[in-house]
Parts: sequence; structure tokens; C-alpha cells
Amino acid sequence: MSSTSQRIAELRKSYERAELGEDASHAEPLRQFDQWLTEAIAAEVPEPNAMTLATVGSDLRPSTRVVLVKGYDERGLVFFTNYDSRKGRELAGNPWAALQFHWVELERVVRIEGRIEKTGEEESDAYYASRPLDSRIGAWASPQSQVIASRGVLVAAAAKYGAQFLLAPPRPPHWGGFRLRPDRWEFWQGRRSRLHDRLRYRLDEGGGWVRERLAP
Repeated sequence: MSSTSQRIAELRKSYERAELGEDASHAEPLRQFDQWLTEAIAAEVPEPNAMTLATVGSDLRPSTRVVLVKGYDERGLVFFTNYDSRKGRELAGNPWAALQFHWVELERVVRIEGRIEKTGEEESDAYYASRPLDSRIGAWASPQSQVIASRGVLVAAAAKYGAQFLLAPPRPPHWGGFRLRPDRWEFWQGRRSRLHDRLRYRLDEGGGWVRERLAP
């Protein structure tokens, strides 16, 4: 066993910052998420809108990556990406996915599961237009998830599309938004002695939310 492996086996932390009780939580998961995200932003945690996206390909192999939530409402949570990327291809074949936020400083995790769909073109156009110019050019320059010979390939492609589109690149047809429509949420608050608080919200057949406590 390496010294690093031995050290991580010995790492311990006592979670004592907060608690999550039924009386203090919202009946609707979106309101609970909005409260926690607002608190994460106010606490200035790094990248509070960063979330892990899990997908499963046709080979049944799961994969994860970090993406940024760029909007949320009663319809779901939105992120933007290259539709030809690995995640885009996997979502095209299997639209069920999971998201996870981990705000380490607040000792909180939010897990979300549901079905993914593409956002409308107008929504994708509007967000694309709001991005910095170099990010808009980058969406054209990067064949995301494909093997390339070197970084020079990206630099050359960025120069090419920068010269072609100047200050007004249109949204690439292979780039746009996805929206995850949740049917399950889980809110995890770290507690002392590993007796963590876990509240799950699941969508019932009538379209309402059922809140349940899970054992840690």
C-alpha cells in the first residue's frame, strides 16, 4: 500500500455545520434547491453552479463529467454543450440521466434524476449569444470528445473560425441546451457520527411530490 493510499484511508471529518429536518425544509424540491444554491452563492463556494452529469451509453458503461447549470425553473435544470460530444451522443440514445451538486464547504449534496430533452432553438440561441466571443468561437473550433493530434489543432481551428465569423459567430448546429426534468431529488446534509440527513422527493403518479427521509 502506498503512503498516499494509507493516508487517505485514515482521513476523517466530522460534519457539524447544519441540519436538515422535515419541519425546516420546503415541501417542493425546487424551492429547497433554490434556497441551497442561493446559500452556496452567498457563501462564495467555488463554482457553486458546477454539477456532475452522469449518463449511460449503449454499451451500458456509465460516464460522468462536470457541467454548469445555466438555468432552472419548474420545467427542470438546463446546461449547454456540444450535441456531438460523448454526453450528447449518450443522451440521444438514452435520455435518462442524473446530476449531483457537491458544496463541500457547506457539507451539502444535491442529487437529481430524470429525463433529458433538448431545449428549444430560441433558448439555445439566446444563451449562445450571451457568451463571451472566445467561447462562441470555441464552440465551433472544438470537435468535443474526438481524438485530435495536438492542441495546435484547436488553435488553428479557432483562428480559422475567428477570421470567418469575426465578431458575430452564429450558434453551431451541433451546439445547444439540454434540460433535465426531475422526477427524483435528494438533499444530503452532513451530520455528526455519520448520521447524515437525507431527504428524498419523488414524483408520484398524480404529479405531486412525496418527501421521505432516507437512512444515511
